[in-house]
Amino acid sequence: MDFSTYLNRIEKELDSTLPSTPNGDWIEKSFGRLFPASQDNHILPLLEPTRSLVDLGGKRWRPLLLVLCAEAMSIRNGTNAESTAERAFHLAPLVEFIHTASLIHDDIEDNSDTRRGKPAAYISYGLDTALNAASWLYFQASTCIENLDSSSELKEKLHSLYTLEVRRLHLGQAMDIKWHRDKDSCPTQDEYLAMVQCKTGTLSSLAARIGTMLAGADQKTVDKAGAAAAKIGAGFQIIDDVINLETGNPGKKRGDDIVEGKKSLPVLIFINECGKTSERTGELVDCLTRASSEGISSPAVEKAIGLLMESGAVKKAAERGKKFISEGCSDFESIYGQENPSAIRIRELFASMVPKKYLSEENHV
Repeated sequence: MDFSTYLNRIEKELDSTLPSTPNGDWIEKSFGRLFPASQDNHILPLLEPTRSLVDLGGKRWRPLLLVLCAEAMSIRNGTNAESTAERAFHLAPLVEFIHTASLIHDDIEDNSDTRRGKPAAYISYGLDTALNAASWLYFQASTCIENLDSSSELKEKLHSLYTLEVRRLHLGQAMDIKWHRDKDSCPTQDEYLAMVQCKTGTLSSLAARIGTMLAGADQKTVDKAGAAAAKIGAGFQIIDDVINLETGNPGKKRGDDIVEGKKSLPVLIFINECGKTSERTGELVDCLTRASSEGISSPAVEKAIGLLMESGAVKKAAERGKKFISEGCSDFESIYGQENPSAIRIRELFASMVPKKYLSEENHV
């Protein structure tokens, strides 16, 4: 399915909300009236690190999901789809900018040296500048809500939802950091899923909730849409974990999760099936420890990947991720209606994002 019309409009909104060169109107909307001595070049250390990462691309599936959910709910409710879509496009940068900010912070926290095939922002611009710019972008994202043509009541609901999901995002990251910094910690699979629901699922949940809310849905329906999207977000995190071990994620190095000591689902399945005190688990833990100290070129990285692949843990994790995505898409169809064209587009969107090897024979997620 061709999403280019949607994506082109989303890119225009991103460019308008986060311009490469600041102008007077944007500056006032972003910062209010500044002291006369403030100049454009004072703002560039905020814009350049964030804008450069946005320019490197990304799937843009979160803002696209927001728009599709708004369309789907408008069709179901029989409301003005054109007006709802217009407001949805205006809010699309909200989720993309939160995601962008989290990636800059993520690379700092994980000591990753590349992002989307280029040096990480903290390497290109310095740790202090990248850290500050990403923090700013979390707050800058909310200007989409402030500048929305809508009632004060809706703006208050949107702002409350936005701040809630950003807090949940940081909770998920805190859980992930704790587990991979503490080599002896071993979360349960349920704890891992709770973490990814927050860390990865929360932005997809925010997108679906906002889109559904814009079309006038009741709170119960908004919550159902958010839960469906969070499930899909968790599924994609699991698939990403698998791809990291099999071929490497685009713009990243194969096995860098091993070097970071991440307790990904394949690792947890392996430990659960072998037993925490087993010889094979001890062998994997030794590989993780060596890889952490020796880096991505360590033979321990490939050995760890081999153990996970041979055990079937990677395949089982992939099946779990695919199941979450498929269930989430089915949940969307039950919310919006199976014949709803925008609900069908949502399923097609996620089917297009899952590598073909993880698709079923019917080519559906």
